[in-house]
Amino acid sequence: MSEDRSVLSRESREPDEQLRYGEHEDHVIDVWHAKEYRPLVVFVHGGFWRPEYDRTHGRPLCEALADEGWPVVSLEYRREPGQPDLSTTDVRDAIDRLPDLVDVHAGYVLVGHSAGGQLALWAASTHNPVRLRGVLALAPIADLLMADRLGLDDGGVRDFIGDGIRNDLDPVHLPASIAQVAIIHGTNDTVVPLSVTESFVTAHPTARLHRLTGTGHYELIDPRTEAWHQLTTELTKFTG
Repeated sequence: MSEDRSVLSRESREPDEQLRYGEHEDHVIDVWHAKEYRPLVVFVHGGFWRPEYDRTHGRPLCEALADEGWPVVSLEYRREPGQPDLSTTDVRDAIDRLPDLVDVHAGYVLVGHSAGGQLALWAASTHNPVRLRGVLALAPIADLLMADRLGLDDGGVRDFIGDGIRNDLDPVHLPASIAQVAIIHGTNDTVVPLSVTESFVTAHPTARLHRLTGTGHYELIDPRTEAWHQLTTELTKFTG
């Protein structure tokens, strides 16, 4: 069964504001305001850490969340093959800068999809960001070694980390996050198989795993699908 990728190129509203957290062209944060006072959603996009996939493909998700009452920021980060520390440094720096750039007094939830899920889990495990309420990982690449053995995205993990093993970047090998972690993963995901998340949950049994029967990879970030309701339900548990 082929995956429906239509959300990746769907038109959506431009962000309400754009902020910068550094000097590089990728040091950008898109902002969607909301009328309700709720914790901030901090979205980290996926795309197997490849330069051709930037934050714009997550805009339908960000727009829909803002329309439902959540303020949203979407982080851009450098994606240069063989230089994973650029990506992790950028995500860490963007999170550190948030209190200077936006209102985080109500706290925030890190939401990451696919490779963005790996980065969100990494940040929560290694950095203990202030005011973090929890992590919601959507089909995350949460076990890099397994993903590498499976050859996901034609060697996407190897292209990301370069030669060698980087357990310091691998969520399955990192300490459990102090913040609560919830994961949503579809049983029909052919991009990042459910087994990758199940490996993480075996290592970190306090994480909540929601298996969505018949759901693929991109449906988790598509507001037009049934999977969307599970995403907003989980967000409410963190922010309600």
